[in-house]
Amino acid sequence: MNTLLEVNDLTVEYPGKKLRGEPFRALNGISLDIRAGETVGLVGESGSGKTTLGRAVLGLAPVTSGTIAFQGRDISHLGRRERRRLSSDIQVVFQDPYSSLNPSLSIEQILSEPLAARGTPSNEAKSRVREVLDQVGLPASVVNRLPREFSGGQRQRIAIARALTLDPQLIVCDEPVSALDLSTQARVLDLFIEIQERTGVAYLFITHDLAVVRHVSHRVAVMYRGELVETGDCDQVTARPQHPYTQRLFFAAPVPSPDEQAKRRAVRRALIDEQAAASSDEAVA
Repeated sequence: MNTLLEVNDLTVEYPGKKLRGEPFRALNGISLDIRAGETVGLVGESGSGKTTLGRAVLGLAPVTSGTIAFQGRDISHLGRRERRRLSSDIQVVFQDPYSSLNPSLSIEQILSEPLAARGTPSNEAKSRVREVLDQVGLPASVVNRLPREFSGGQRQRIAIARALTLDPQLIVCDEPVSALDLSTQARVLDLFIEIQERTGVAYLFITHDLAVVRHVSHRVAVMYRGELVETGDCDQVTARPQHPYTQRLFFAAPVPSPDEQAKRRAVRRALIDEQAAASSDEAVA
């Protein structure tokens, strides 16, 4: 498969809170790639930098150094007009289906917006709207309804349909199922897989949940404190993690058996204590 997105030695810094304060480094020398038609799962806890990486790919976070290339073209510092043109190829699905949809617009208006911005004729836009609704398993009859009339899972399907309207090559999925209950999560994850098999779209799938990336990903990258600490094939990283931080994520995942859950918590606690002791020793040295 051809490389679609290539991130090379990427650093993102934000200004310090005080006038002369040190800048905060959110990403430190990140390198990864995504191939056409592939899902790369980006996993880490809150504050790890995973969302910042997704925002940098979307042009929403400042690139301090390094490069982001899409189809071989450097997109690290595009202007607003060029970035708008790129939206046909790179789209996003956000975490919260309740806030990512304009509550005052009908579903047809929401899905038609990106098409209208591209200059698509009205009749073609209406046809495309019904096509993407069908792709996400919703009937064409919903076009005149408002977002508040739908469940969380249905709203996320609408958000996915909006991302699909321009037929992108890459979708950045930023915690797209974390606001949903477990049964709805499973259905939406299966939908992502079905859409990829049908369209060949690639995903950068950002989540804190190792079980979620195991379900959808081909490869997995693990982030901790702004750095990539482990990358590899999905089966290897999610079932036989090597880095202590990835092992902590593995043992944090819930399992049905209470006894097994208690054992996993004990192992995770031991890993946290061991890492804290190692960090303390390094600080003293």
